[in-house]
Amino acid sequence: MKTIYYPDNSRCEGTFAATIGVFDGVHLGHRFLLNRLKQEAAQQGLQSMVITFERPPRQVVQPDWKPELITILYEKIHLLSETGIDQLVVLRFDQQMASLSARDFMETVLHRQLGVRLLLTGYDNRFGHDRSEGFEDYRRYGSEIGLQVVCGTPLAVEGANASSSRIRHLLKEGLVDEARQCLGRPYSLDGRVVHGEQIGRTIGFPTANMQPDCDSKIIPQDGVYAVMAEVEDIIMTMRGIMNIGTRPTFNGEKRTLETNIFDELGEIYDRRIRIWFISRLREERQFTSGEALAEQIRRDKAEAEKRLDKYEQES
Repeated sequence: MKTIYYPDNSRCEGTFAATIGVFDGVHLGHRFLLNRLKQEAAQQGLQSMVITFERPPRQVVQPDWKPELITILYEKIHLLSETGIDQLVVLRFDQQMASLSARDFMETVLHRQLGVRLLLTGYDNRFGHDRSEGFEDYRRYGSEIGLQVVCGTPLAVEGANASSSRIRHLLKEGLVDEARQCLGRPYSLDGRVVHGEQIGRTIGFPTANMQPDCDSKIIPQDGVYAVMAEVEDIIMTMRGIMNIGTRPTFNGEKRTLETNIFDELGEIYDRRIRIWFISRLREERQFTSGEALAEQIRRDKAEAEKRLDKYEQES
């Protein structure tokens, strides 16, 4: 997959069947649309192109808005590279681009600059400064400028459309199992291991305290999760349990993300870590003592092993 940034690289070589969107998560619904795009491109002798945004357009037009992201840009580019698309265009979306009408955007940017001859829109796609326009408007504009516009269909997972908004809701509710079904993979967070208060060591369960890379990525609801982990310079994926919350048993106030990795690792401070959320085990709650919490953690580990076994068998 070739990647260019527009308008840094203002023209593409060749002609394309394209689709445009934020593609946050690159979930199963997106992949369903991209498979359709590749089919349309092959039938018409075109290359396939995905057009996405360096940052969410709403962040440009509403600077005070804070996004809640499933994937940040480098993750999105990596996931899109796995789909077999020929060309990725990352739009450096700005106020000037935001001021374009849908028709002007289609004619100037898509048709003239990027060589788009067929545009596959998502079932709920909207673009251009007048977001009241929809598919029939886009199809009419396309017929006027020589750009065929076709509409994709949604993919249903467990009776509801696989969408970024649905996945955000599931993650914020802690429903990482259901989010995984829509994503087609576990949700992940990247960050660095930082020093904490080392409370876990006092009860026999040392933890890696994680500082996420990006404060715009969604952190699942407080609770205890069965997770998989990768740590920089360690060539294996490890099992663990993560607690997200304020550690009420120890009168904590600051929200932390602490992972007890089942393998013995030694000191891993300041190393990169990636966490995959496999299954939610329970809510965070206060215990009467450190010993009572330690006993619960032993039960959590046993349950996590069962769920991780099941996940690996199904993967």
